[in-house]
Amino acid sequence: MPSSHASQMLLILTAVTLMMTGLMWLKPSPAAAESGDEPTTLVEPGTTSAPVTAVEMGTAVERESVAISPIFTPEVQVWAADIGRWAAEFGLDPNLAATIMQIESCGDPTAVSPAGAQGLFQVMPFHFTAGEAMQDPDTNARRGLAYLVERLAQTGGDTRQSFAGYNGGHVAAVASEEAWLPETRAYVRWAAGIYGEVQAGGEVSETLTRWLAAGGSHLCAQATAVLGLAD
Repeated sequence: MPSSHASQMLLILTAVTLMMTGLMWLKPSPAAAESGDEPTTLVEPGTTSAPVTAVEMGTAVERESVAISPIFTPEVQVWAADIGRWAAEFGLDPNLAATIMQIESCGDPTAVSPAGAQGLFQVMPFHFTAGEAMQDPDTNARRGLAYLVERLAQTGGDTRQSFAGYNGGHVAAVASEEAWLPETRAYVRWAAGIYGEVQAGGEVSETLTRWLAAGGSHLCAQATAVLGLAD
């Protein structure tokens, strides 16, 4: 083979090799895909709601400033932006999430019930995985709202029955009112009343006023102290 021809062939082979190497570098690695190139599922495993991707979450973050109803107490209003963000993750009405927070903790992230329910949404310990900070607002909200979404799916979107399920468990969610425990009946009366008045568009809730008089004011006083809202 003449030497000039051999030199041309060598140049061609070198160019092809460089091209193939470049293509290898352009191919995304599995590690890159895992680090964020693929949409990330934000809905907790086991929920019945449609997953929300990280791309969709960008839109949700822009809606953080969505206001909740003025009906809710100042302690709950402190969490308005967070409630909007959490509700968007799960496709919920922010006022529905705010109603749960109002009667569960009145916005006190450190609240603990005699039964051991924790945090803003009063979530029982068995809903958390090992090592989770149960009173962390984000963690607590996601666990609590994931459970609410499950109850809404179970009841076909019936908020009244879902309130019963949030308080009394999945059995109460599909049981008749006559079968509810007294605590669950009272819970549904407060929650359904407050949420109904929110949906009506008012600025004052007679049900919330009665809830405060019936003992809710003590819960809100604790939240005021924890949140540093006292004058």
